[in-house]
Amino acid sequence: MDKVYKLIGLAKRAGKVKSGEANVKQSIQEGSAYVVFIASDISENTKKSITNSCNYYDISCYTLGDMITLGHSIGNEFNAAVAVTDEGLANLITERLKNINGGVL
Repeated sequence: MDKVYKLIGLAKRAGKVKSGEANVKQSIQEGSAYVVFIASDISENTKKSITNSCNYYDISCYTLGDMITLGHSIGNEFNAAVAVTDEGLANLITERLKNINGGVL
């Protein structure tokens, strides 16, 4: 799983990540998000809001770690949600997750 967080960090350093609920929802609505990761310990309202947006705009959304771990992956203290805005990096991260989970997401 550490490699997944490192890839998200790489995407952040490349300027291809939006973080925080408002920025993530904006990138979903603008069509710039290719995959969204939400923390496991966010509020139910935030989770529902982001997952509903992802479902409506047909964007993959995965729960990945807690807010501290997700935040640290992009150099923040904590973060509720992260959107990857580069298709190639989004595909690479998703494939890495599939490899970790035995091909199932």
